[in-house]
Amino acid sequence: MSNIPQSAKLGQHVVIEENVNIGKNVVIGHHTTILAGTKIGDHVTIGSQCVLGIQPGGSARMRKTSKKDMELVIEEGSRIGHVTSIYAGTKLGKNVFVGDHASIRENVSVEEESVVGRASIVELNTKIGKGCTIQTLAYVTGDTTLEDDVFIGPCVSMSNDKYMGAQAFSLNGPYIKQGAKIGNNASLLPGITIGQNTIIGAGAVVTKDMEDNITAAGIPARKIK
Repeated sequence: MSNIPQSAKLGQHVVIEENVNIGKNVVIGHHTTILAGTKIGDHVTIGSQCVLGIQPGGSARMRKTSKKDMELVIEEGSRIGHVTSIYAGTKLGKNVFVGDHASIRENVSVEEESVVGRASIVELNTKIGKGCTIQTLAYVTGDTTLEDDVFIGPCVSMSNDKYMGAQAFSLNGPYIKQGAKIGNNASLLPGITIGQNTIIGAGAVVTKDMEDNITAAGIPARKIK
């Protein structure tokens, strides 16, 4: 049995499975599916044709998520765009915004006031701090950490597998410290660290750690004056 208060506004053909908790004054758009184990806080708005609370699947070649029957938690005031998919095991903090066509995998945390932009992808086991901005079509690979107030420009790409599956490697995405800004179309290689308040120029390829409070650009990225 799901808890759906009278204040909820549901569009046409909304599917809500059992064991779903919905807060007060929630709006859910047409043809959206809320899967079992999802918890939605007060004053959340969800667009049309979304699928929320997906349990992880995959093939024999893909790594497995250890937990089963995980919950998706969306805290109060958050807004989810249209045609968005969010997996179970993820938590969105207060007043998070997720754009249209975005996808957020399992075991992801997005803290309050952060933005996950239109058609961007956030892969599993990623931590996103408070007040972060991930812009349109950015790809945040799995096992990545963004501290607070990080800016990720449009079409930024990250990787977490040094050998691209050719040999065993502990998957490790970039670690981006507080206040860092990554320009459009930059590429970040596995395991690198971007320092606090550091700026990475558009189109840069970051192959090694970058210290705090610098500007770097180029292929490969280097500190510039």
